[in-house]
Amino acid sequence: MTKFKLQDLKTILNSDVLKDNSCIEIEFSIDDDSEYDDCWLGKMPDRDESNKEIYWYGLAPDGSQAYEYTELKDILNAKVFHGKSLYVLIDKINWHSLDGCSIEERLPYYIDQV
Repeated sequence: MTKFKLQDLKTILNSDVLKDNSCIEIEFSIDDDSEYDDCWLGKMPDRDESNKEIYWYGLAPDGSQAYEYTELKDILNAKVFHGKSLYVLIDKINWHSLDGCSIEERLPYYIDQV
C-alpha cells in the first residue's frame, strides 16, 4: 500500500479538470478502520455549472456517504471519518489507485506538472 504526503494530495487535487473535461479518482482506505476500507475521493467538472469544479467523497458502496464540496479546503477539513478529517488522518491513509492506475504509475503525471 502506498502513502503520500498531504502536499502531494493537494497537488493532485489542484489539477485543472475543466481544461480537458477530465476527472480525478483516487481509491483509498484507512488503517485499522473496517468501515473505510474501500473509499474514493476525487475532483470533476460540476454537472450543473460547466465553469466550476467539485471535489467529492464516496465512502460507502451504497452511496450513503457521498459528499460534494466546491473548495479544496472544505473536502480536506470535512469531518466525515468518525468526526475526523482527512487532514487529521493523512498518515493513516493507504492510497490504492489513482485514475484507475497504480499510484506509482500515475502520481508522476501530477507531481511532474508542477
